[in-house]
Amino acid sequence: MAQVEKKAGLLRRTSSSKKPLKEKVVLMYDEIFAKDDPAKSNPRFWDELFLMKVNLEYLEGKLESLDGDEVIKMKDNINSLFHHCVQALSEEHQIKVVNALQTLCALFRGVHQKNKSASGFDIINMLMGFDKAELRMKDLMESLDSLLCGDGSESLKSLCLKLLLCLVTVTDNISQNTILEYVMINSIFEAILQILSDVSSRGQHGYDAVVLLALLVNYRKYESVNPYIVKLSIVDDESTLDGMGMVVHKALTEYNRQYKEKEEENQGGFFSTLTSMVGSMFIADAEEKLSVQTNEAILLALYEAVHLNRNFITVLAQSHPEIDVAVTPTTPVPTTPTTPLGTTPPSMDMMNSPELPLDPNLQTSNLLITFLKYSSIVMQDTKDEHRLNSARLCLIILTCIAEDQYADAFLHDDNMNFRVNLHRMPMRHRKKAADKNIPSRPLVCAVLDLMVEFIVTHMMKDFPMDLYMRCVQIIHKLICYQKKCRVRLHYTWTDLWSALINLLKFLLSNETTLLAKHNIFHLALQVVNLFNMFITYGDTFLPTPSSYDELYYEIIRMHQVFDNLHCMVLRVSTNAGQWKEPASKVTHALVNVRAIINHFNPKIESYAAVNHISQLSEDQVLEVVRSNYDTLTLKLQDGLDQFERYSEQPKEAAFFKELVRSISLNVRKNVSLNTLSQDILLKEFSSIS
Repeated sequence: MAQVEKKAGLLRRTSSSKKPLKEKVVLMYDEIFAKDDPAKSNPRFWDELFLMKVNLEYLEGKLESLDGDEVIKMKDNINSLFHHCVQALSEEHQIKVVNALQTLCALFRGVHQKNKSASGFDIINMLMGFDKAELRMKDLMESLDSLLCGDGSESLKSLCLKLLLCLVTVTDNISQNTILEYVMINSIFEAILQILSDVSSRGQHGYDAVVLLALLVNYRKYESVNPYIVKLSIVDDESTLDGMGMVVHKALTEYNRQYKEKEEENQGGFFSTLTSMVGSMFIADAEEKLSVQTNEAILLALYEAVHLNRNFITVLAQSHPEIDVAVTPTTPVPTTPTTPLGTTPPSMDMMNSPELPLDPNLQTSNLLITFLKYSSIVMQDTKDEHRLNSARLCLIILTCIAEDQYADAFLHDDNMNFRVNLHRMPMRHRKKAADKNIPSRPLVCAVLDLMVEFIVTHMMKDFPMDLYMRCVQIIHKLICYQKKCRVRLHYTWTDLWSALINLLKFLLSNETTLLAKHNIFHLALQVVNLFNMFITYGDTFLPTPSSYDELYYEIIRMHQVFDNLHCMVLRVSTNAGQWKEPASKVTHALVNVRAIINHFNPKIESYAAVNHISQLSEDQVLEVVRSNYDTLTLKLQDGLDQFERYSEQPKEAAFFKELVRSISLNVRKNVSLNTLSQDILLKEFSSIS
């Protein structure tokens, strides 16, 4: 018997010269794309169509191949197809519902793909007819809402979410997708919340639901009142907020796990032998390959939850000894070996597995710890725009957290101590820290460690000024809280002071190069004012009097950096130019640092001369410092503990617009209705008549 091949809806006998035969569903599509109403010659046309297995490739290809005139001629038939798809969603016959959902996706994608330059109103008219659009979309959204909230098949619910993700991402710019106006009017917000609050639904559909919500929140968010923003901001149901946090937690945990596995793979075998022979020159390349792709969609969802809903802050700190997401048996989602790290939802096994141990003692974890570990990975390498944006989003989230009073309270809570094993960039001049040596401390210590790590590891020619500003501002906000609440944090402050001084040294060494692109005086002012915070208020929040002594020791020890900075800003501020004013602000800010240096240096030199010592030890310098505080005069500087609160609009609007565009493109690429195989779906519903 001759072999039969199937491609794009054609049946062809390889040994025959006869014309190819078309599948019945393809013949029916061809009737739709003719001028006449297909139901005239066959009254049961639409009933029969939705019993046929959808040929997505052929249908989308047909829609994309039409020119403008052809679309106008068959607009009535396309409108009718859309109408009957929506009607079929109410059918009891589940195969019809499956086929209708898949056909709708093909319609949305095909029409938009062909008419990218068309207005939103023209697209609506092509799909459903402008005069009927409101009714059609109301019926569609109500049907999807019923399917998502009902007790029906989990596969159907998954398909509904895929269709909604398809609809939301058909345009590159989500805010230009006029059809979403109907999704705003006919909200599915409650359906999304129901999925997140139910343990079983969350395990199977939580990822898609959270990503969908994050995208809908960003529809015309600066141009009009978005009901999804309003509703998300007032959610106070504990199980719903916990569910959202659980989904984000597991997605980030999965990324961290994958990264760690790949890191361990690269540390073994030939690679390890080679690097031990020639040093660590290749390690940076290995790290770069490991952190290429990040999960910005889930990160955006976390941002919107933290930024919009104050109740969500409590979710960040909730401990999870192990995740309690129960999952009913379901069809596994196939993934390809080329899928980038972190772009797919966590597997069912992952959603059902306990939290990976953060240390050998199998301690509990929480969403904030998982996020900090995730941030420590994505912030390692910011050499391209994609990774730079991921790091920026992590820092924006941390900014929102650092400003929140409740978040600050649990960050600094002595009764909530954790070992947080942050990922550190391999560097030639330092050894990798052993995980077992990490002490159990309040979570704010891990945040400060992350900031210090970034400051130390990103001093490069392509200087990420924006990220440095955000890092320093986060540190400042945390210290403002400590000063206000008199929290004496036991932290190795010398690490922070050393990092900040080295940052100033880097700015001085690269003044000419950096000034061509950045206002380095703004960053220098922020750094100097951090030292002013410690000098002016350190006695209220540093852990011990000796910590205050160590601050003075560091300033005196590294006085050359501050002297050079003063010379530089003095030179710039006394010359006419664009940097005159910002440089003069740094000059004024240095007054107390210079007073300390000018007060103690002569006394140290005198002590050395009297005692005939050429090189004083640290203890000897500290002795001089302690005995000469009384004669030191400092100026009280106003506003050191004040900061500008985070506001997305207008400063961050352009960033989020581009970020959402990037996420939308990625989601569109990854949303394939074939992830729920048609054969599996048809088999599942074949017994239903």
